[in-house]
Amino acid sequence: MMATKAHELDELNAVDLEAKLREAKEELFNLRFQAATGQLESHGRLRTVKKDIARIYTVVRERELGIRVAPGQDSNKDGDA
Repeated sequence: MMATKAHELDELNAVDLEAKLREAKEELFNLRFQAATGQLESHGRLRTVKKDIARIYTVVRERELGIRVAPGQDSNKDGDA
């Protein structure tokens, strides 16, 4: 899995974002477990997954604040052209 870009996250709806967050957290847990047991080969992956999680949280928060628009929503809320 490659690093997720913010514009890729923009295309996901809230349910998909939640699933991606859960998946990333699970991977982070597994990577930390491997690191603790000395089995981790790619330490860079740990950093990448942490950054992906932060990116997902940022997109979710910006949608709450109205900075980003979820897919399927009109970016122009008040109807003015």
